[in-house]
Formats: sequence, C-alpha cells, structure tokens
Amino acid sequence: MPDVRTGRRKITLADGTVDLAWAAVTDVGRRREVNQDAVLAEYPLFVVADGMGGHIGGEIASTSAVDRLRPVAESGAVTTKAIEKALGRAIKDIAAHPETTDEGTGTTVTGVYFEDDADPHWVTLNIGDSRVYLLRDGQIVQITTDHSVVQELIAAGRLSPEEAENHPYGNVITRAVGPSDSVKPDYVRLDLVDGDRFVVCSDGLTKELTDYGLQHFLGEHPVAGDAVTAMLDAALENGGRDNISIIVVDVAVHREGDVEDTAVVEEDVDAAGDDDADDPDDTAPDGDDVGTDAHGGAASPDRN
Repeated sequence: MPDVRTGRRKITLADGTVDLAWAAVTDVGRRREVNQDAVLAEYPLFVVADGMGGHIGGEIASTSAVDRLRPVAESGAVTTKAIEKALGRAIKDIAAHPETTDEGTGTTVTGVYFEDDADPHWVTLNIGDSRVYLLRDGQIVQITTDHSVVQELIAAGRLSPEEAENHPYGNVITRAVGPSDSVKPDYVRLDLVDGDRFVVCSDGLTKELTDYGLQHFLGEHPVAGDAVTAMLDAALENGGRDNISIIVVDVAVHREGDVEDTAVVEEDVDAAGDDDADDPDDTAPDGDDVGTDAHGGAASPDRN
C-alpha cells in the first residue's frame, strides 16, 4: 500500500483563523505497469496531474507539470498568472525531453488553491478530465467540468451520463498540458466555508466510484487520511483499472462572532487581474521530485 502524505496548516485571518488538514495518495492501480499520475499537496496549492502518452511519456508530462507548479506553491502566492507561466514552462520541458516524441504526450492538471487576501476564498483550476469535488452540508458537488469528448456530447444532449460510462471515446480528452501551446485552465471561485471538504482526483478514482460513493466514504471517514485510504481501497477492490490519485482537504473556519451559513458560490475567475502579480517561478529553482508529490486545442489521444 502506498504512503499517504498528510499535512496541516493554521491561517490567521483578520476576523479569525482557518485550520486546514489534508491527505494525498497515488497508486499505480491493478492493471497498469507505470504510474503516470503525480500529485502536489503543499499549502496553498493542491493538484493532481494525470499523464498520457506511450511508454513513460505520461509520467514525464505529469512530473513536469508538478515540478513547475511546486515553486508556485512554495512561494505562498498562487495566482492565475503564476500558474499559467509554470504550465507554459512545463510544456517546454515536456517537448525537450528525449523520451517524449509522441505528439500525444501531455497531462491533465486539476486542483484547488487558497487565496488569503482581504476576502479569503478558494479557487479551483482544471485542464483535462481530472476533477475537483466539494462536500458541503453532507452533499457532494462536482465543481470542475471535464474537458472530454463525452462531456461535450452530454452538454449537447446527445449522450446521457449513464451512456457516457461505457462510451468508446470515454478516455479522449479535448484539453491537456502538452499537446498544444494553450495552458489556460478553467477557474472557479468558491467561498470559504467552515466544514467544507475538497476532493481532487484523477479519473482512475471516478472510473471505480460514483459521486455517491465519494460522498459515502467522506461521510464515514471525517479524517482526511482515513478518507483517502478508504476511497483508494474501494477503487482497487472495484477493479483499479487505471492509476488512482486522491487529495482530500478539510476546512475548519473559526471566526470571531457568529457567522451565517453560506451557500456554494461559483464564478469565473478573471486572470486579467493578475497581470501585475509577481511570478514566483521566475526566481524559484526548478522543483526536484521531492516533498508531497508522488509518481507512480485538438483532441488528445485515447489514454487507455
């Protein structure tokens, strides 16, 4: 069984504190020979990258993305501009590697980060079909939208979610870091709410567990480390057909005085406001394969 990496952080706000606890795990699964997933769980950024592209190309792609994002996390100042610059550098790293001759080599990049400013909040980011879920008030919601052929068919009303589960194009994604020069993720802003639990995962988990299954295991296991272990065990028991990566982030908010309950608020994040932000990756050294990461547009090729 792979190691579960855990962490904690207390953040002081103007009107209280936030306690974060998280756990991350990645596993090769039961049918793959190589783990092409990579994870980064370092406050304030929590990311899963699911690589693709023959032999070890996918592993190189996901590792490159995580290695470039790590200095952004270490800086503590995560911005959309810094993320996109880091991913742009990852594309160059992937293209320059001698083992990545396949034009389809690339990786998903999906995650969530905390912005500790005058109005503290969360921001999710997504390229590809890895996912971010939010458990709030006992109900789980998928926050990110898959960049995949089947999701486009569902959105067009030509395919039901049930039909999509066994569709022959189920593994074909329409956006990734690597196959093109585009590195702009989709962003969603979320309010900071006490009791929230985030799940960031590769599709190796959601191929084996339904949304209800995720909600069940989160409800049964209030500790992040126990939750990721239970979900991984269940995914492996259900077949483990792909690499499986999971991050759970638990949020506890302690404010001075009473706070009203807040509903889920989602809105697009405008990257234009980050034009003047410093880019931590300009000064930070290239990340080594250490810490809390683990490894195992045109439509990208099938990731079977």
